[in-house]
Amino acid sequence: MSGRPLPCDAAELGTLFLFEKLSPEQLDRLCREGRVEEFEPGYVYREGEPATCFFVLLEGTLVMSRRVGGDDVEINRSSQRGAYSGAMQAYLTGGEQARYKGSVRVTEPSRFFVLPAETFAAVLRDWFPMAVHLLEGMFFGTQNTQRTINQRERLLALGSLSAGLTHELNNPAAAAVRATSTLRDRVGHMRHKLGVIAAGPYQRDALKTLVEIQERTAERVAKAPSLSPLEASDREDALTDWLDDHGLTGGWQIAPTFVQGGLDVDWLEQVAAAVDEEILPGAIGWLNYTVETELLMNEIADSTTRISHLVDAAKQYSQLDRAPYQVADVHELLDSTLMMLSGKMGSGIKVVKEYDRGAPRIPSYPGELNQVWTNLIDNAVSAMDGEGTLTVRTAHDADQLLVEFGDTGPGVPAEIRDRIFDPFFTTKPVGEGTGLGLDISWRIVVNKHHGSLQVQSVPGDTRFQVRLPLTAPDTPQETS
Repeated sequence: MSGRPLPCDAAELGTLFLFEKLSPEQLDRLCREGRVEEFEPGYVYREGEPATCFFVLLEGTLVMSRRVGGDDVEINRSSQRGAYSGAMQAYLTGGEQARYKGSVRVTEPSRFFVLPAETFAAVLRDWFPMAVHLLEGMFFGTQNTQRTINQRERLLALGSLSAGLTHELNNPAAAAVRATSTLRDRVGHMRHKLGVIAAGPYQRDALKTLVEIQERTAERVAKAPSLSPLEASDREDALTDWLDDHGLTGGWQIAPTFVQGGLDVDWLEQVAAAVDEEILPGAIGWLNYTVETELLMNEIADSTTRISHLVDAAKQYSQLDRAPYQVADVHELLDSTLMMLSGKMGSGIKVVKEYDRGAPRIPSYPGELNQVWTNLIDNAVSAMDGEGTLTVRTAHDADQLLVEFGDTGPGVPAEIRDRIFDPFFTTKPVGEGTGLGLDISWRIVVNKHHGSLQVQSVPGDTRFQVRLPLTAPDTPQETS
C-alpha cells in the first residue's frame, strides 16, 4: 500500500529519539534518500510481503499484528513519535530476500518517514560499521546456536524414540522366538505320539474319528472365549477332576492348556463318547499337543502382527516414502506418535483418546506435525513425572481442527505461562532440556500451518491446544 507523498523536513527527523544524535548532514541524507508519506486508515504493509522499506512514525497511530490461523492478532499499538517497524534487519547479509515478519496498519491518518531497505542498510553500514558487525554477529550467532541445538534436540528425541521402539520390538520378537522354539518341541512330540498311535492296535475308523476330533479341536481353539481369572480357575478345576476320574495322570498340567484353548468338560465328554476307552489316554494326549501347537501358532501370529504394526507406526511417524506436504488424517499421525512414545510413557501413564472421527483430513506437513505431537506429549509425560492421565482429544472447531493434549500434572505457573513458547526457555534441570521444544512446535503450527498453539492450565488440568486450518493456504510456508 502506498501513501500520499509529502515534503521531508530534516529538522523534524532530528526531533525523533531514533535520529536525535545524527548530524545535519546525516539528516539531510535521510531526507534526500527517503521520503515522507501519509497513510489513510488501513494496512501499511502485510505480513509475508517483501520487506522493502523501513517505517518511522511521525504522527498518528499504528497497530502491529501477527497472523495466527486466519486472523491477525494485535501485538502492539503505539502513537509514540519515532516508533519504527518494517525492514529492520535489512542491514543483514541477504537482507534483500527478507519479508515482513508481521503486519502494520493505521487507525487514523498517519505520517511516516519511509526509508528504502537498501538505503537503510547502506546508511547503517556507513555510519555505524562496528554496530552492524555486532548486530550481525548476534543475529547469526543466535540463529546458528538455535539451529545447532534444534538439530541436537531432534537427535535426542530420535534416540529416545529409537530406544523405545527397540524395546517395543524386542518384546514381541522375543515372544515369537520363544514360541517357535516351544512349537518345534511340541511338533516333535506330536510326531512321536503319531508314531505310537499308528503302531498301536487302533482300528482305521478309530484313527479317522481321532483326526476329525483333532480338526474340530483346532477350530475350537481359534474361537476360544476370553475368560476372567475366576472363570478360568473354575474351568481348570472341573477339567482336572474329569481327567482324574477317567484315570488320566497329570490332569492338573493338561487342564490349563485345554481351558486356554476353549475346551470344557462337555467337549471332553464328546471325545470320550467318540473313541474307545482304551485309546482315550492317547487321544487326550494327542489333543493336548494339538491345542498347544495352535496356541503357539497364535502367539507367533500375534507377535509378528505386533512387530508389523510397530514398523508401520514407525513408517507413519517418519513419513517415509510420502510427500512432505499432503492431505493427512490427524488421527493416524497421533496414533503413530503415541505408539512410538509408549515405551517412554511407561505403565504409570494412562492414555485416553477422545477422537472426533468425523473430523476431515487436513492439508499439512505430517512429519512436522508428528514432531509437534512428540514435543507436547513428551512435556506432558515429564510434567506428570510418570504417573497420571494423558488425554488426547480432537474436535471439529468451525473452520479449524482442534487437537488437544491434556495432562494431570501440577500445571504451568501463571508467571511463566507467557514465556513457555520463547526460544531456550525451559523449566527442566540443566542438561535435561534445551527450551526449544515448544518454540519449534509454535513455529511449525503458527508459521508453517497458519494455525494456533495455546495453553490453558490449572493444577491437575493442563491443556495444550493446537488449532489447524481445514483448508490449505495459497502457498505452503517454510518454518522460520
